[in-house]
Amino acid sequence: MKDRKAVARLGSRSAVRLADLAQLVRAPAALSVPGDVIAGAAAAGRPLGARTFGVIGSSVCLYWAGMALNDYADAAVDAVERPERPVPSGRVPRRAALAVAGGLTVAGLGLAAAAGGRRSVFAAVPLAGAVWAYDLKLKSTPAGGVAMAGARVLDVLAGAVVPGPGAASSGEALRRAAAPAALTGIHTYTLMALSRHEIAGAPARVPATTLAVSAATAIATAVPLVRADAGSAAQGRGPSAAPSWLVAQFPAPLKGAVGTVAEKFRPAVTAAAAVAYLGTYGTAQVRAVQEPSGENLRRAVGAGILGLLPLQAALTARGGAPAVAAALGVVHPLARRLARRISPT
Repeated sequence: MKDRKAVARLGSRSAVRLADLAQLVRAPAALSVPGDVIAGAAAAGRPLGARTFGVIGSSVCLYWAGMALNDYADAAVDAVERPERPVPSGRVPRRAALAVAGGLTVAGLGLAAAAGGRRSVFAAVPLAGAVWAYDLKLKSTPAGGVAMAGARVLDVLAGAVVPGPGAASSGEALRRAAAPAALTGIHTYTLMALSRHEIAGAPARVPATTLAVSAATAIATAVPLVRADAGSAAQGRGPSAAPSWLVAQFPAPLKGAVGTVAEKFRPAVTAAAAVAYLGTYGTAQVRAVQEPSGENLRRAVGAGILGLLPLQAALTARGGAPAVAAALGVVHPLARRLARRISPT
């Protein structure tokens, strides 16, 4: 009866229904997803064309599916800890949340198949499996953080294996994307460690540890590139070539100049984005260290979700696409503004 009343209420107020569904799937948080795929594609030299954007759409659908499934699985807990959420408040029936999760999962797998064929499906299926396993079984176990970090790793690798002209083989693409995938996974694991304490708070050592890991992640993102460029210059080789897919977008007379400019700005953009990542996520963790309350930890988790954008920008620039990285950096303030209306946690 309660579900039928909720459905009737939602059906008579379509604007509210859309807002409730947006809150259910934590819509703005999906802005943290495209950068995973883009970072993987940049690292592997994959073209940023229609296929890549199709895989991005697939990953967004699977991310939203996980958010809806999370509220379905946590309905009883949220009724006590977060009664304002769409499911416990009755604004979205619990079974509707499950239907949304199922529909978005099917859509995500379909988009992967349409965009990248068998290669993309091979990445999307385990990604969907990790999402469902986490929400329905692993969340409250020690394997929960590993599952969610693994999902982000698969997201980056999904971008690396997108087919396209002039791209490396799948094996070579996965090798090139291994570092950005690992760094993204490490960052995600710190989020999961903090999220376990969003309600009751935690000892200060928890955010202190994740802060140290975040600092190491920022350094590891930028330092190897700086060292590689310095080594090339010292040996007189100059900067390495920009990705072929990037250079190919320009007329022949400009290709050499484009590659040179891209390489010239790559270290600076990478370092700036890494600093922005640490400044965003690190600042929130510092507050949590000073006062490790549930509220501050929840804010740190939200900052970390959106902080993926500058981290992805740094990884994308490191992969040889500083212009695309700059575009990701522009999205970050928009995501933060939207998060004030709909919480990403």
